[in-house]
Amino acid sequence: MSRGEPLTQLELFLESNRRPGGRSARVRDAVRQATLAELAEHGYAGLTVENVAERSGVHKTTVYRRWGGVDGLISDALDLAGQEPWPVPDTGDIRGDLRGIVQLVRGGFADPGLGPVSSAFVAAAMQSPEAARALHAFFAARHEQSADVVRRAVARGELPAGVDAAEVIRVAVAPVYYRLFVAHEPVSERDADRAADAALAAARAGVLGGTAEG
Repeated sequence: MSRGEPLTQLELFLESNRRPGGRSARVRDAVRQATLAELAEHGYAGLTVENVAERSGVHKTTVYRRWGGVDGLISDALDLAGQEPWPVPDTGDIRGDLRGIVQLVRGGFADPGLGPVSSAFVAAAMQSPEAARALHAFFAARHEQSADVVRRAVARGELPAGVDAAEVIRVAVAPVYYRLFVAHEPVSERDADRAADAALAAARAGVLGGTAEG
C-alpha cells in the first residue's frame, strides 16, 4: 500500500494480518478485513452482515452460512487476532517492559483508527455471550504472550520465583480498561505508567504469587 504518506496504525494492523492460502482462506481474510473496517467506521452497533458482504465482495448468503451473523464475524476476527504475534517489549528491565505493555494497550485504544475497533470488541462482549467467549480467549492469548516479560524478570532475579506471570500482566493492564469502560475517563501516559508500577510492586511483594521479599 504505497501512497506517499505513513500508514495509520489500523492500516498497519490490517496489512500485517493478511494471510496467504486457498480460496477459503482468501474469503475468510476478505470478510475479516471488511469486518474490521466496518467496526472502525461504525462501531459494533453499526456492524451488519450486509455491509461486510458488500465491502468484502463476498455474497451475503455465504457470510450468513459461514459466520451466522454479526456475532460470528466478531468472534472470528478475534480468533484470528489472538493468533497474531504481540510486540512484547524487551528492555532488559521489568519496569520498562511492564510500562511498555501498558502503554501499548493505552495506545491501541487512543489510536484514531484501531481504537474504535478495540472498543467495538469490548462493546460486543458486553452484549453477546459468543463475543464474550472470543474476547476472553483473545485476552488469554495476549496475556500469555506478554507474560514472557515476567518470566524473564524471574530468571534475572528481579521477581520472586513462583509469581503468577499472566496475573501480573492482568493487574498491570486492568486499570486502563476500568478507566475507559467503567469510569469513562481518559488514560494518560502517567496513568499507564502508574498502573504498571503498581503491578510490579505487588509482584515484588509476593501478592501475585511467589514469596514476599524480606
